[in-house]
Amino acid sequence: MSYPSERLSEEVAFLSYYLHWPRDQVMALSHAERQHWVAEVSRLHERLNEASSRGR
Repeated sequence: MSYPSERLSEEVAFLSYYLHWPRDQVMALSHAERQHWVAEVSRLHERLNEASSRGR
């Protein structure tokens, strides 16, 4: 079973957008590393959104 290409594209786009990492650098990550960074960026993004909501 292979990893869905649509999901891979979403992860690469997400990390490239938020971390400004080039596609080749993101693609060089292992699947586990890529998912780790997606989770970390998502957590940071959630915290920033929560802090922003409290500041309104």
